[in-house]
Parts: sequence; C-alpha cells; structure tokens
Amino acid sequence: MGSSCGRGCWEWASRLRRLTGFSRLLSTAALAPQICVVGSGPAGFYTAQHLLKHHRLAQVDIYEKLPVPFGLVRFGVAPDHPEVKNVINTFTQTAHSDRCSYYGNVTIGKDVTVKELQRAYHAVVLSYGAEDNRILGIPGENLSGVYSARAFVGWYNGLPENRDKTDITEGSLAAIACSKVKRVWLVGRRGPLQVAFTIKELREMINLPGTRPLLDPADFTGLGDVIKDVPRPRKRLTELMVKSALEKPGEREASRWASATKEWGLKFRCSPLEVLPAADGKQARGIRMAVTRLEGSGESARAVPTGEVEELECGLILSSIGYRSLPLDSSIPFDSKLGIIPNSLGRVQGAPGLYCSGWVKRGPTGVIITTMNDSFDTAQSVLEDLQSGLLKLSNSKEGFKSVRSILHSRGVHPVTFSDWEKIDAAEVARGKLAGKPREKLVDPREMLQLIGH
Repeated sequence: MGSSCGRGCWEWASRLRRLTGFSRLLSTAALAPQICVVGSGPAGFYTAQHLLKHHRLAQVDIYEKLPVPFGLVRFGVAPDHPEVKNVINTFTQTAHSDRCSYYGNVTIGKDVTVKELQRAYHAVVLSYGAEDNRILGIPGENLSGVYSARAFVGWYNGLPENRDKTDITEGSLAAIACSKVKRVWLVGRRGPLQVAFTIKELREMINLPGTRPLLDPADFTGLGDVIKDVPRPRKRLTELMVKSALEKPGEREASRWASATKEWGLKFRCSPLEVLPAADGKQARGIRMAVTRLEGSGESARAVPTGEVEELECGLILSSIGYRSLPLDSSIPFDSKLGIIPNSLGRVQGAPGLYCSGWVKRGPTGVIITTMNDSFDTAQSVLEDLQSGLLKLSNSKEGFKSVRSILHSRGVHPVTFSDWEKIDAAEVARGKLAGKPREKLVDPREMLQLIGH
C-alpha cells in the first residue's frame, strides 16, 4: 500500500512539475522581448551578441539590405588583411544562436518601414552604418577619373553596387596588375601632427615592396621637440615619419628603395580647390589646391588658405574624406549636418523603443574595437530599459512573424543565414579553383539564383 501511494504521489508530482514547467514556459514566452537590429555589420552583430548574452529570453532578428552579411568586414577590409576578418567567426556563432535570426535581402525604409518594425518589436536598433561618402564640393568633382575612396574599396572588395568598376575579385586584381600608376600622393589640408593614419599603416607603406617613400625633410624639421608631450601613439607615429624623412636609411632599405619602380609621398598643407579637366573636358588631368597654414596646434589646429595656389598633375583622384550616414525614412530623427541619429547613450531622442549603434550613432570614426564597445553600450541601454519597464513586455509583439506577412505581401524574399552559408560555400569553392581563399559573388541576382530565390 505504501509502495503504491509512493508511486502515485511521484506520478502526481511529476505531472505537477510538467504542468508547472509548461505554465512557466507560457509565461516566459509572453515575456520574451522581441528585438530587431537593422544592419549586419560589426555594429549590428556586436549589439545582438551583447543582448543575447545578457538576456536569456531575448529574441534578436537582424535585417540586412544585401543578401550577404558582415558589412564593412566583408566589403571594407583590405584583401591583404585577412586577420581582421576573423571577427566573422564570432558573428557566425551569434547568428547560430537559437534566439537569433538573420534576414538578408530586406531594405528597411522600402520593403518594410521603421514604423512597421516598431509595431512588430519591443525594441528596434538601427545599426546600418554609413553607406554614402562625403563630397569635396569643388568644381570638376564629377569628371571621369575622380572617385571616392569608398567606391574604390567597394570595387576591389566586390561590393555589389561597385562591381562594374570591380579576399580581391579577379576583375580588380587583373586591373591593378595592369596598372600604369607609378606615383601616388597622399594630400592633407593640415600637417604631420594631424595625420589620421596609424603607425601600423605607415609601416606597411614604408615597407611596401617595389616602392619608396617621398617625404620632404622640411615638413619634419624641428618636430622632435614639439612631440615631447603629445600622447604616445601620436608621438611614435610622428617619430617614424621624422626618422624616415630625416635619417639616412639602412643599407638594406636604401638598396630596396634604389631599385623601386614606384613612389608614394605625403603632401601637407594643401586643400583642394578644383579638379582640372583634360582637353576633352571630360577626363581629369590634375587638381588645383590652396596652400594652407595652420592656426592653433595639435588636433584642434585649423587649415587656413594663404592665398598661394599649387597644381598637381594626376589622372586619377580618390577623395578619402570620410563616409556619411543617410536617414532610412522620414520617421527617424536625423541630423543631416553631422550625419548621425541624435541620441543619448544609443537611445534615439524623442522615439521610445528606438535605438542606434555604430557609425550612424556616433559618426564614421574608429576601428572595429571602437564599434564593439559602442554597440555594447547601446545594447546595455536596451537591457536597462527592459529591466526598468520602460519597454513594456506585457504588450505582445509578434516579431518576424508579423514582418514576414508584410514582406510576403510585397513580394520580398528574405535570405536566411543558412542561405548565406550556401553562398559562402560556393564562393570558397570558386576561390579554391583560382588558388584563393574565396572568389566573391558580386551580383545579388546570382546570389539569389544560387539559393533558389
């Protein structure tokens, strides 16, 4: 009798645990925050990573306008820096989480609006980066032979929108191999103490095979005393420029430079005024620049025209003056002058439940580690708002289920992460045939055809 009662009690307890567990599952499902991230570059993936790690119920959906993920890690990192792309492994782990979904080939603002996303999700994080470039705003900028550095980088990295100029794609590799470029000038409005490149980039340029640097000693004389009190990274960078410009190179370096067939140089205190046309009026033949002087010192120094003018003959001009974010749609507050979404710690001003991270939050500055920390900060703001009740989980949200209906009605077919992995495998297979890590597909239609869309 006692044995039977014990078995019966155990069965009832087991059923009760199952019922309680089921009840708890229902309650937690109702309380699971539905969050979407717009943009699958570093800012988007780092935001998602932090949310998933620090909230055990959060469901995060990542939307991307291209079929393929990873943003500037795929399309902005130079092909000869594959180590920088290792973060893709971390992003892939995030995408494989059972609480994370990726939806490519979806253009927010066209295929689905931000307002529609806000109705479907408890929180919407805009992490779509800076997809435009700043313009010089000078006569002749539209002549043939003048491009933005962004378009040039997109070309050799196989960015679909730049593929017709096109690790490095076969088309661009062939074009660069046949290049007749022998000398490249890097021109800046200010001086050696205001350069924006890093010491690592400078070392790579100095050690570039087959090339020699052209540094005017007059630009660097006397800088040794000036840099005593500047921050260490700036000091080390300037010391390397001073050494390269003023000191006699070692025997090995001198031999390498003597046999070099190409040159690169730094030209300071010059501000572009006009791109000069060739005789046909269509092609660029050079650039006219204002010679400047500096007012102030350090990072805050301003370049002021002296009245003198200098002309530089060149057939190819690349403007590298920064990227620029654009508003997705009219419902989003946007500072067009700064090119950012006005925000406080990632919370979009005047728009509860709307957040931003990455370049669209702070402007196109910093490297991947900067973006990581910035994105973690925004994700933390979302978590705090969930905890405080500012984001009301009692308001049921359907997340992608709701968005899927909208996309279906508009004839849009999202690309999943497993679809991307088919594209990835195809690129790696194509690259293997060419003796490369991968050969990128550059036509979205070809990508979609490959996965049966």
